[in-house]
Amino acid sequence: MSIRNIVSALVAVMLSAPVVSAQETDSGRYTLEKSESGFVRLDRQTGAVTLCTEAEGTLTCRMAADERAAYDADLARLEKRMEALETQIASGTASTSGNLPSDAEIDRSISIMERFMRAFFGLVQTFRDEEKAPAPDQT
Repeated sequence: MSIRNIVSALVAVMLSAPVVSAQETDSGRYTLEKSESGFVRLDRQTGAVTLCTEAEGTLTCRMAADERAAYDADLARLEKRMEALETQIASGTASTSGNLPSDAEIDRSISIMERFMRAFFGLVQTFRDEEKAPAPDQT
């Protein structure tokens, strides 16, 4: 699956209207206030305000226009960035320097893990030896 397909799937999920569950309102994060057209939901963590409507026993909340514009702008920025990265990957000019550890860092990590494993298995062996040792006479 390509990065474009993954991002497209994520965008589709994010664009679908979120539904407020009882658990969300019970947590204290959201405050619902009755309005003329339904409800107004305040997210106490982010300060975001959404408009909610009730239909068939389900409360559906949609972003306000200004939040939607900011969301769309951020989405467009991320899509441009993704296209630039895909172009770099396709042309073979994508830089991985700085992202991968050096050989010295790998060797150091392996050395640390080796010491850890030796100490761990040493403890396991000590416990096995203690189990095999005869119990002291308690008479």
